[in-house]
Amino acid sequence: MIKLFVFLCVLSIPTSVSTDSHSLWVLITYIKGNTPFLEYSGTLMLDDMTVGYFDSKTMTYFTRGNTTNEDDLYNLGDNTVIGEHLYEYVVDRSSHRNNTDGLGVYQVLGLCELLDKDKPGHFIFKIAFNGSTSEEMRYFDGKFTYKGPLKTTEHDNNPLLQTHMWYHEVFSYPNCLNTLRSYLKKRGAQLKRKVKPRVRLIQKTNSDSGGFRVSCLATGFYPRHINLTLFRDGQPVSDHEITGGDLLPNGDGTYQMRKSLEISADKHKYSCSATHLSLDNKLDIELEFPGGTLVQVISSVLLALAFVLLTVVAIIIWRRRHHSASYTCDYSSASSTEDSVDKT
Repeated sequence: MIKLFVFLCVLSIPTSVSTDSHSLWVLITYIKGNTPFLEYSGTLMLDDMTVGYFDSKTMTYFTRGNTTNEDDLYNLGDNTVIGEHLYEYVVDRSSHRNNTDGLGVYQVLGLCELLDKDKPGHFIFKIAFNGSTSEEMRYFDGKFTYKGPLKTTEHDNNPLLQTHMWYHEVFSYPNCLNTLRSYLKKRGAQLKRKVKPRVRLIQKTNSDSGGFRVSCLATGFYPRHINLTLFRDGQPVSDHEITGGDLLPNGDGTYQMRKSLEISADKHKYSCSATHLSLDNKLDIELEFPGGTLVQVISSVLLALAFVLLTVVAIIIWRRRHHSASYTCDYSSASSTEDSVDKT
């Protein structure tokens, strides 16, 4: 069963294009217990791009970002059968684990890579339970390394382990690399795309501390590598003052990153700089009203509103007085006309 699993999991994964190295990998997760997550899921990756996934309800593999069947490089046939075999394998391995708290998370990772100039890189196979790696096998430059229950000091020549190593070296590793090369040709253009980041410098009041938070947000960019720097008076802010900075995926395959800084009511000038492959030059964004000047801005706005209100009141009073004076004038004219009629 393990041979079938490795073949389906690792060798049928699509491929990708990066600058120096490229990887093809799959992550299978099985969760046993009451959680809001799917019981069984599988994701196929080409570098950092999701190219396929297993539907846990139908146990079927679907390609992502591709409307043809080009991802079925090995003509594996009925994907429903593939999903069922993977599911059975993962569930079977998970059943041998003791989960005292009623929740068990069993994961399998398979990966192969090509280094610069098409040089074969690592082949990795990992098994983890509840976040801890329980078994790991690596093959690189003709050498195998293994950590797990099949190998101890007195069982270095374990026949089952030797069989696994031979299988990976002769079949799994070369076929995975061939699959990776094939997908580099078919999906390479998607990995080579460049999408410019949208960068904003935001300032908000921090209700917890009573101060302010300045955040530099870059989103919607690809590839994933970006340099985001916060400046105070033209000088980079120290890393220990910065919070955030994690690279997060967006739903459309792009990425986002946010770096934040807690400040008090000061008069420093804050700016943000972004460097990315899609940009010809560094992108600089300045905060127009940093630090304590936000209070001044609010005060100015309130004063402006008060001035407008007073102006409106003055106009209303002036119109009322003007209307009253006009009425008095008309009344006087009417009285003079009546006197003239009486005299006649």
